[in-house]
Amino acid sequence: MSTDPAADPAADPAADSAADRAAESAADPAEAPGTVAEGVPRRRSVGRRLVRYGFLAVALGFGGYAVARQWDAVVAGFARLSWAALAGSLVAVVAALLGAMLTWRTLLADLGSPLPARPAAKVFFVGQLGKYIPGAVWPVLAQMEMGRDLGVPRPRSAAAFFLMMPVQLATGLLVTLVTLGWNQYGWLLLFVPLLLVLLEPKVINAVIGYALRRLRREPLERPLTRRGMLTALGWALTGWLAYGVHLYFVAPQGGLLFAVGAFALSWCLGILTFVIPAGAGVRELAMVAVLAPHLDSGAAIAVALSSRIVIIMGDLICAGLAGIAARRDSV
Repeated sequence: MSTDPAADPAADPAADSAADRAAESAADPAEAPGTVAEGVPRRRSVGRRLVRYGFLAVALGFGGYAVARQWDAVVAGFARLSWAALAGSLVAVVAALLGAMLTWRTLLADLGSPLPARPAAKVFFVGQLGKYIPGAVWPVLAQMEMGRDLGVPRPRSAAAFFLMMPVQLATGLLVTLVTLGWNQYGWLLLFVPLLLVLLEPKVINAVIGYALRRLRREPLERPLTRRGMLTALGWALTGWLAYGVHLYFVAPQGGLLFAVGAFALSWCLGILTFVIPAGAGVRELAMVAVLAPHLDSGAAIAVALSSRIVIIMGDLICAGLAGIAARRDSV
């Protein structure tokens, strides 16, 4: 099926993008992609490039450290897996990450900046490597900077990034309730009313508008629509299902539905602790607790660590492939 969920049939994406770039250029010449503001040295672009390479090196360093510090447990966990299980788990992770990228791309398009698939993948996947650096700001800063080169205003990039959190939380909690049962996890219903309010486009647009006024920035040209939000929720649900398949390959004891819910719950708890790099530690502890009815503590810890390493591998693969594809397009 050739339907693009991130496209808005009611508007011409090329015209919208050109209009956005023209408006930005008129308001602030330094914000116009491909131009240099008057009085700003051209070598600034070289500095920006060095900063990006530095960001990538630091992110890869922290990702490697996350693997190295648990190396013995990681080796023990992978020893339990067949090559077929490991490959299936990695493929499912890549599919889940694609679902997350399409969620973000849909939100960005609905806000007025539709991007082609390959440039969008580069911005999202390379920017997401920043989650391995301590602090919660690096992914959004990276996406804002790379999106700027594609004509995406910084406030719009930031809005799409921060909208990902309530979308993922709402769908993740829904998946948990459906797959793990209401009796044990019914307390999650306490969060549902708040999330429903946060996912109402009128509320979201009002919050974004207030934040931009406080920051003395121009309001968003196009508000978020209900259609865009529902499409983003659909992609997010697809991502959770793929993550569940990933965990099922690593730990099939509880069945596929259990794996989907176990991963969604542990990931949601990791999202809530966004001040920790990529939810490090919290997600694993939650996963061990959820897996307890089916695995002993040692096996559950090995599964949790194996899951994290496969996800790190998926992040690196997606960022690498997206960067290569985008570079080929620019040649």
